[in-house]
Amino acid sequence: MTDKRIENVIIVGGACAGYTAAVYAARADLEPLVIEGFQWGGQLQNTTEVENYPGFPEGIMGPELMNRFRAQAERFGTRFITDDVTRFELTDGGIQTVWVGDDEYRARTVILAMGAQPKRLGIPGEMELGGRGVSTCGVCDGAFFKGRDVVVIGGGDTAMEDSMFVSKYADKLTVLHRRDEFRASMVMQDRAREVENIGFKTPYVPDEFVAGEDGALDHVRITHAETGESEELKVGGAFVAIGHIPGSELVAGQIDLHDNGYVKVAEPSTRTNLAGVFAIGDLVDFTYRQAVTAAGSGTRGALDAEWYLRDTPPTDEEKIEAAEEARI
Repeated sequence: MTDKRIENVIIVGGACAGYTAAVYAARADLEPLVIEGFQWGGQLQNTTEVENYPGFPEGIMGPELMNRFRAQAERFGTRFITDDVTRFELTDGGIQTVWVGDDEYRARTVILAMGAQPKRLGIPGEMELGGRGVSTCGVCDGAFFKGRDVVVIGGGDTAMEDSMFVSKYADKLTVLHRRDEFRASMVMQDRAREVENIGFKTPYVPDEFVAGEDGALDHVRITHAETGESEELKVGGAFVAIGHIPGSELVAGQIDLHDNGYVKVAEPSTRTNLAGVFAIGDLVDFTYRQAVTAAGSGTRGALDAEWYLRDTPPTDEEKIEAAEEARI
């Protein structure tokens, strides 16, 4: 099936950035179409209590926050397709085309908001204890572990940053890494080593997150990478900090990406190298990765798309098809 309508804007991705862009675009009478994906809500859909989003002094559950974002966008007339995009055909100006299976959708502008997913260890207990002691965001969840012994797993800058942040709340923090050498910059390593309650345990590999009688994380089973000797590291919290994977695979080769796979934009705007194509949220941001910064990015994306539509005259193809729609 092909939808003959040419949309003003198609937003691909349903989470903080995409829904915020939809709110702004809808209030600007652009009638946005959001292709939100089956797993809409992004990382917050798998998050328990969110305490650092402004406006919720008592905190709010992640899925409830995403429901509110979505409902607000819908209130102003946003339309949704709860399915996954399977293909893009992006051009430098003109009509942008997005496929969902065999269904084709076209628009004068596209806002990419496919986000990024944290890399996983793939060990038993990791997913089962998410929100019950295992986290992928130290800045988001560090305050929940006040006075506990915790472990941060990873060896890059993200692991060091998470360690320094969480150490302000934790009693004792152990950085666990599979090699003796760290990928983190020496500056970040030195800063982490200067923190009194941060220790390092190398070269060890995590094998399993194990729950206690209360159903929350009790300890991590680890193995020495060289000797094979196993032991249990008793902790009340674990942070997996081994990086993120941006959802840019479907646009790779069509728009410019950084070496790490994140989409390049002309900061402070959200413009990509293709006219009429914008990118927002964690698909772009490999520094902050917070719900509130993603929402702010969504605002910029919607305004950029609105200004582009205001300043860019329709193509001949758009004029012809608009006339055909009017006759129908």
